[in-house]
Amino acid sequence: MWWSRLKALIIKELLAVLRDPKSRLILIGPPIVQLLVFSYAATLEVRNVDIALLNRDSGHWGQELVQRIEGAPTFRSISPVQNLTEMRDAVDRQRVTAAVVVGPDFSRNIEAGRPANLQIILDGRRSNASQIVAGYLNQIVASLAAETPAGTRAAAKSVVVVARNWFNPNLIFQWFMVPNLIASIALLIGLIVTALSIARERELGTFDQLMVSPLRTHEILIGKFIPPMMIGLFHMTIYILAAIFIFGVPLRGSLLLLYGSSLFYLAAVAGLGLFISALSATQQQAILGAFLFLVPAMLLSGFATPIENMPSWLQPLTVVDPLRYFLVIVKGVFLKDVPPAEVLNQTWPLLVIAAVTLGTASWLFRRRLE
Repeated sequence: MWWSRLKALIIKELLAVLRDPKSRLILIGPPIVQLLVFSYAATLEVRNVDIALLNRDSGHWGQELVQRIEGAPTFRSISPVQNLTEMRDAVDRQRVTAAVVVGPDFSRNIEAGRPANLQIILDGRRSNASQIVAGYLNQIVASLAAETPAGTRAAAKSVVVVARNWFNPNLIFQWFMVPNLIASIALLIGLIVTALSIARERELGTFDQLMVSPLRTHEILIGKFIPPMMIGLFHMTIYILAAIFIFGVPLRGSLLLLYGSSLFYLAAVAGLGLFISALSATQQQAILGAFLFLVPAMLLSGFATPIENMPSWLQPLTVVDPLRYFLVIVKGVFLKDVPPAEVLNQTWPLLVIAAVTLGTASWLFRRRLE
């Protein structure tokens, strides 16, 4: 009897989500938008950079430097300027991210074995892009310096450093971003769908009917969080297939570990959604509450910036963020073939979060019945 009651509630929840046009829009719209925006547009790579160039040197090495900058794929356009006033105006108006000034004695000093000065001016308003562009320009200058007479003489004495990028040899940004999207889209969909479930019942006036039905409190909770978990697993599967067959992200680990840990992750997300829904009286409050948690959860999860770079007083707040733990799992399974022990180490906090949030939501339900 309990299974038939629970089955009826699960079917009812799925129909309530799939029949509502707004709910269908939430299920279809955000996943597609996130996949397109984050996979292609929201990249931490710096490309298509515009540079202003003031070349006062007519010698061989000055021309060689200009040609190497023009041939770099990172730079979209090189705008020659005639004087410092034009260069300053280009930077002030943000037409360029950086400006390069080659002095009149650049080639002469190189041939004479003397230090040759090169000035690089960066737009500090674009701090992240400026740092990356400075790194690109420094690499070009370093490669040029190695071919100068002084650099050739010092080559025998120098130490050559060869960089190898583990797990992502070519630094393909999609290999980092798409696995992150698998975890973040499950959080977004699972949290919103679960948060709307009970708030929708109250708004439609069917919550009291649900409370007086033969269903017990724990059965209502189970029936409320299983459908969002099913929807979350469906979206995760779509993103996993897209990661493998569209973006070419290698799957080096076990899908069994990934799906097994995802059940605990989705349970934690559903528990948070039920907790928000139990506190909300309307669907609008539920949506606002979900986004109130969602934005800090994304920022504190290590999605864009490492947790280790955050202030020491802020890092303890990340322990209650389920996205933090599942990001480690999904990237580890895809790129590292992470061992089961590490997956377990990241899974048990999800179990704790699920137990606490579901227990609190259950207590709030019982309190409303009193």
